Amino acid sequence: MISLVVGTRPEIIKMGPIVLELERRQMDFDIIHTAQHYDRELSTVFFNDLGLPDPDRTLDVGSGSQAEQTGEALVKLERTFGETEPDVVLVEGDTNSVLAGALAAAKMGIDVGHVEAGLRSHDLRMPEEHNRKLTDHLSSFLFAPTTTAEENLKKENVWGRIWVTGNTVIDACMTFMEVAAEKSDILDKIGFERFCLATAHRKENVDDRDVLSEFVETFLESPVPVIYPIHPRTVKMLKEFALYDRLSRSENVQLLPPVGYLDFLLLMRGCEFILTDSGGIQEEATSPNIRKKVFVLRTSTERPEAVEAGYCKVVGTESKRALAAINAYTEKGEHPTSPSPYGDGTASARIVDALGNS
Repeated sequence: MISLVVGTRPEIIKMGPIVLELERRQMDFDIIHTAQHYDRELSTVFFNDLGLPDPDRTLDVGSGSQAEQTGEALVKLERTFGETEPDVVLVEGDTNSVLAGALAAAKMGIDVGHVEAGLRSHDLRMPEEHNRKLTDHLSSFLFAPTTTAEENLKKENVWGRIWVTGNTVIDACMTFMEVAAEKSDILDKIGFERFCLATAHRKENVDDRDVLSEFVETFLESPVPVIYPIHPRTVKMLKEFALYDRLSRSENVQLLPPVGYLDFLLLMRGCEFILTDSGGIQEEATSPNIRKKVFVLRTSTERPEAVEAGYCKVVGTESKRALAAINAYTEKGEHPTSPSPYGDGTASARIVDALGNS
């Protein structure tokens, strides 16, 4: 049996196509949700929106410090694996739930499969960099999305077997866009004829007054009006730093409450470009049914393939530099047209093939 461990929305999204592929092939699996960011009710709604089966177990790990969250997930996952006895534990990405799942399984002698293996930002300030490196070195099955990720793994002499599969996020964009078009009315709520889409949530950014001030300036001065679905934590920090009123009163910015995945897919498809400090959005923007330019509001990225393919540009956190890049792009009006470096939407089939043949 294969146990799929998820803990956050991005993990569910990227594991979703694998779940559907396992169902299609009638293979034996279960879903264990650590609920790292969720309460039960919100989690159930999210699974249902994507047409996925409800988790077999929800562990209610919740939030906490890095050590607290990882430790609680580790204890609960070890207990769960002892009861369910999986043959393989499949994890995706770089969260605390991912590391806890890999560590618990490896210590129990259970094979670990890592979806999205080999990503590296080479920025050790990011907790995720530690999580993904450790998980890769605990894994028997390493599903690298690109040849660059494969080379990273080879340079580190990981002992598991490597497959280059593409990224399941492209599978998800292509699978769930039709569902989004049927279920979402988010575009009816947008007050601009043309817009760009912004997200900013990383702790190292929104908890830093200087950085958050630069983001606000970028959004206020953007040459294209900004749609900004805003996380409650970011709202809290904006108010604490006396920045919220500038954004909320601006005629160039429309703030939205946090939106679901289906809404977000339509916003990505409908926008002119994207401003973000997210990692996953850098991949989603390359999907054949989205293809949008992304200005990465960070000093580094673990998705260099998207930069090389012309989809992403790392512009740092200072508004002057970001706006210069945005203005240059809007004046030229050139949109990315290269094939996605993250595959053709068949990554989940390749991953399930590898698991079935091993």
